[in-house]
Amino acid sequence: MLAYIIRRTFAALVLLLVVSAVTFGIFFLLPRLAGETTDQLAAQYIGKNPSPEAMEAIKKNLGFDQPLYVQFGRFIKQLFVGAQYKFGPDATTCHVPCFGYSFKNHLEVWPEISSRLPVTFSLALGAAVLWLLSGVATGVISALRPRSIFDRVSMGVALAGVSLPIFFTGALLLFLFSYQWPIFDNLHYVNFTDDPLSWARNLILPWVALTFLYSALYARLTRAGMLETMNEDYIRTARAKGLMERKVVVRHGLRAALTPILTIFGMDLGLLLGGAVITEQVFSLQGVGFFAVKAIDDNDLPKILGVTLVAAFFIVICNLLVDLLYAAVDPRVRLS
Repeated sequence: MLAYIIRRTFAALVLLLVVSAVTFGIFFLLPRLAGETTDQLAAQYIGKNPSPEAMEAIKKNLGFDQPLYVQFGRFIKQLFVGAQYKFGPDATTCHVPCFGYSFKNHLEVWPEISSRLPVTFSLALGAAVLWLLSGVATGVISALRPRSIFDRVSMGVALAGVSLPIFFTGALLLFLFSYQWPIFDNLHYVNFTDDPLSWARNLILPWVALTFLYSALYARLTRAGMLETMNEDYIRTARAKGLMERKVVVRHGLRAALTPILTIFGMDLGLLLGGAVITEQVFSLQGVGFFAVKAIDDNDLPKILGVTLVAAFFIVICNLLVDLLYAAVDPRVRLS
């Protein structure tokens, strides 16, 4: 087990390095390959009509006058030791972890992202618990009662959930329960430590919107996996030995059907932790996704770069946790 954990952790670290290299290439290499000069590159990191002195400062601070491998080394180094940017006689420090520095408003990127992480974390984790429990439970019951009324209705609702986009269901929920019937009016984010009940109340509609979308997919996958698993020989053997049906379903059937569920759960949760862009826009939640959209509107490349790195980090970490959960669900994975 320890060797498996070490292998997967090392693979995750290598993947993070690869993702960092790809991200660096997108923001620093591809524009050069497209023919942009260092002055054009520097102009994208500063406001309109920059002075020649400001352009030279940007080129020097970002290392545009140095080889690409030196720039990439600085790009990785600043994540762990920070960076210092000079503007004439003045100097500004980008503290660890330095995910970039916005030269347009002279603010570090990481503090702005970290201040919005509680919103995105609350949205993603709360919705993940709801869609995982509801989706898996619905799929198991449907698989145990195939072609029943519950199976047909639940799979029909699941099909609607997969088909309807989040901006439609979110807007519909807001219209019904916030404007038409003001049950959840004046939605805004409240810190969990300040008021847990108000925190949950203001996130119920976003949770439901995400749950309706994701639980539909989980229900269909769980149903398909359970239908296949429950016809296996070892299930019949377990029943022949006299095991209770509940133990047969949970310990043998569901456990084997959870492998594909864990795979997509790691990807979905990692993507949401990197910013639930549409959901945060619909419900006006000032999370990482909202921050990313604002950065794109402002054409603030350091902010976009920082969000990209943070999102990639969460996706890799979530997939690492899924790999470790595989070993608990299926011991055969440890030998792979």
